Amino acid sequence: MGQQEKVATSLAGAVSEEISASLTAVDAELARRYPGDPGTRQPVHTVYVPGDVFEPGTLRSWGDQALAALDEHAPDASSFAAVLGIPEELAGPVHDRVRAKLEREPVEDLRIDFEDGYGPRPDAEEDEAAARAARLVSEAYANGTAAPYMGIRMKCMEAGVRDRGIRTTDVFLTGLMEAGGLPEGLVLTLPKVTYPEQVTAFVQLLEAFEKAHGLDAGRIGFEIQIETSQSILAADGTAAVARMIDAARGRATGLHYGTFDYSACVGVSAAYQASDHPAADHAKAVMQVAAAGTGVRVSDGSTNVLPVGPTDRVHEAWRLHYGLTRRALARAYYQGWDMHPGHLPTRYAAVYAFYREGLEPAAARLAAYVAKAGGDVMDEPATAKALSGYLLRGIDCGALDTAEVARLTGLTRADLDAFASPRRGDLTVTAP
Repeated sequence: MGQQEKVATSLAGAVSEEISASLTAVDAELARRYPGDPGTRQPVHTVYVPGDVFEPGTLRSWGDQALAALDEHAPDASSFAAVLGIPEELAGPVHDRVRAKLEREPVEDLRIDFEDGYGPRPDAEEDEAAARAARLVSEAYANGTAAPYMGIRMKCMEAGVRDRGIRTTDVFLTGLMEAGGLPEGLVLTLPKVTYPEQVTAFVQLLEAFEKAHGLDAGRIGFEIQIETSQSILAADGTAAVARMIDAARGRATGLHYGTFDYSACVGVSAAYQASDHPAADHAKAVMQVAAAGTGVRVSDGSTNVLPVGPTDRVHEAWRLHYGLTRRALARAYYQGWDMHPGHLPTRYAAVYAFYREGLEPAAARLAAYVAKAGGDVMDEPATAKALSGYLLRGIDCGALDTAEVARLTGLTRADLDAFASPRRGDLTVTAP
């Protein structure tokens, strides 16, 4: 022990108190606007099915079609890995997990579409389809056949279709209430949002519905679909998407990039409309920065190249989809759209390869951080947060098992949750 240092200060305690008082409003604003990630499961994809096509067996049908595509075009682990360029050591684990996922839970997030995928219909026909969707969703949750997340995409808040969108939302939500209440996995998607005022209007609609049914204020959240350039850069030069999140008053759960509408809006010709176009990268980067810390998640768009036809054509479409999905994951877009059952094998293959190839390095870094063991990388709390989030996403989608993560890190699921969503004070780590 060395000589004990004398501690001296020059400022009175009142100075600190005055500074804290001056920042009280800022502290409250930070807590309100940037609460952090909600810590709930984020689906790896969203599947869109037109309102008149959705049936009780739709989810199982998508899984069966995906399995049939695997059987026909890549019947074993080595052939599937060869098509996609998956390393040999991952071929078996990825293939086995993909097949198990398609058998157990082929779709993580389903949106019954009453917008572009449904189109304009007579009011009576759309009323009936919306009521039917509510009944089928309620039945699916009741009998255990639902996807973890389900809901609708209604028509947007633009003048020509506004009344129809409001009515479809009302019919669907009312049907759910009459069938027993709103399911926990309910998700609504508001498309073609251009002005924050359109988000405000949708909030007004949901507030009125909650009041009519005695629901807790804020019970119903929704996603905002980004499909126009004006939603990224407003006429006054501000990032409109950031103002949209604020206009949602805490109800926004996601920002979904609409690949083809947005591409067309900025003049990209049809042959080059894709989620890796520079225009798409710019839009999603703005969305990502606007959403950071708010608890709102960002979703990538889709590819319209379908894996259908002869095997060589299916393989080409698979490689494209796999590559786009891996590219998105590296850019921290952990969710995307899938438009066809044939996209499911490569969605899950890309996701599972992404998490399995990084499992051991991520687990070792997190274990070293917890043990203060150092290593060749000096990690900080922010990195521990990212490592835990990575492992949790892998567990949630089925790429990783809780037991193997615990074995490699020495941490429980609760420990990982605590690192991913740190709170003030010391973190207590428990043994698995």
